[in-house]
Amino acid sequence: MEADFWHNRWENNLTGFHLDDVNPHLRDNWASLNLKAGARVFVPLCGKSLDLIWLVDQGYEVVAIEISPLAVAAFFDENNLTPERHEIESLEYLQSGKITLFCADFFALTAEILGQVDAVYDRASLIALPLAMRQEYAAKLTEICQSAPKLLVTLEYEQSKMDGPPFSVSEDEVKALYEANYQVKQLTAQDVLGDNEKFRAKGLDYMNECIYKLDAIG
Repeated sequence: MEADFWHNRWENNLTGFHLDDVNPHLRDNWASLNLKAGARVFVPLCGKSLDLIWLVDQGYEVVAIEISPLAVAAFFDENNLTPERHEIESLEYLQSGKITLFCADFFALTAEILGQVDAVYDRASLIALPLAMRQEYAAKLTEICQSAPKLLVTLEYEQSKMDGPPFSVSEDEVKALYEANYQVKQLTAQDVLGDNEKFRAKGLDYMNECIYKLDAIG
């Protein structure tokens, strides 16, 4: 997806991917990463997710990135936070307490700009990208986060019946993208179609929400 696509979605309030609560899969599965208090967690393509607040409340430092200035502003406004603006190597970021939020293109990040990452939470990043971009995204994430463990949330459905985003990403694809560098373990898989009327209206027969834990090899 080009940047203009996401700018348009936020400008026109086409943000059905946004949850008005903390993702239950984050609550249920985060402990599997066995992080120490104070660990630094990276959240790519974060939108205005309340998951950032939950992670901070659990005692973590959060660094995230979102390309839409509208989403970034909404995150801080809706959570009554007043951030300070900074810039590093021409990338703008806003900081409030233990939250650092880059307003920039994910692919512009480098390991040096991002800094230490102890874990990654990918709830709506991989599935936001079309097939042609997912390999580049996974390679970039591996490059800038190196051995950090990852909690990944994906969707599986019959792609021919619905255009993304969100896109369907199979277990085989997750393994193809990551297993050269990570041990890939599926933690849960649940059919959530019954909770999503708009997806049932597309004619889908199932929609599995799958949670993976990725641990670096070696």
